Amino acid sequence: MVSLETPVCEFGLAAPDFSLPGVDGKTWTLQDCMGEKGLLVMFICNHCPYVKAVRERIVRDTRELIDYGIKSVAIMSNDVVQYEDDSFENMQRIAAEYDFPFPYLLDERQAVAKAYGAICTPDFFGYNADGELQYRGRLDASRKDTAPESARRDLFEAMVSVAQTGQGPRDQIPSMGCSIKWKDENAG
Repeated sequence: MVSLETPVCEFGLAAPDFSLPGVDGKTWTLQDCMGEKGLLVMFICNHCPYVKAVRERIVRDTRELIDYGIKSVAIMSNDVVQYEDDSFENMQRIAAEYDFPFPYLLDERQAVAKAYGAICTPDFFGYNADGELQYRGRLDASRKDTAPESARRDLFEAMVSVAQTGQGPRDQIPSMGCSIKWKDENAG
């Protein structure tokens, strides 16, 4: 398992469009997912210890962000042949078990992860209402272990700022997680 940190936020970068199957049986596009005040795009998976450490907090924060006009979407881009825990069936099970308040989509060809420049799970991309990137940082201080309950909610606070002002904070702490599990033809 390779641990990676996300790069610095490229403010204003446009959100790439996508059309991906969700665990709910629907096909979702960027426009379908967009909230009135913005969108949080998350690259997650089922097996990564970094994601497991914050899964309940992701659900909490995304549920609360709906009240601010921010919707969310989670995309799973790992090679499901090499990582069966990340299969579509397991995605459906995890989404139901944790009652995800957002679409959970499969990026089987890994083209969406490449378009976004996603490198790890979790990898968070926060966009304003105009689809401009405003946040590329961590959820909170959690790593492979969940941070204390009192930990600052970096992502939540940043996305509330995006909802209220259209802009994210200038200082952002990178997210850290397991590398995306690329298929051989997509590696490198």
